[in-house]
Amino acid sequence: VQLVESGGGLVNPGGSLRLSCAVSGFTFDHYAIGWVRQAPGKEREGVSCLSRKDGSTYYADSVKGRFTVSSDNAKNTAYLQMNILKAEDTAVYYCVADPFPCHVVRATSPNLDGMSFWGKGTQVTVSS
Repeated sequence: VQLVESGGGLVNPGGSLRLSCAVSGFTFDHYAIGWVRQAPGKEREGVSCLSRKDGSTYYADSVKGRFTVSSDNAKNTAYLQMNILKAEDTAVYYCVADPFPCHVVRATSPNLDGMSFWGKGTQVTVSS
């Protein structure tokens, strides 16, 4: 199983970025795909999750209305569209995956820390 993130970088406050996560080694359709971030000195935060079996989604309150998770079957790729970025969104963003739906993982791991598979992360910095 391999998850490879891309699309991070430096952006001004109020700007947008789209993160991509290329997945391989498992049946993309059957897995939940999510994003977890970690800022320096802070705990990991489960940002978003997409359960591919039923299409249900989860967003942390801190990103609701600004971030959108999606996926492209044909490309075996998941995305995180991030709009109206704030300085507090600065973090390393990890793509995560699990064979169980998001709500099952979140029942015991609200911050999505319990997701089975992790990418290496991509840095997002929001600063003027």
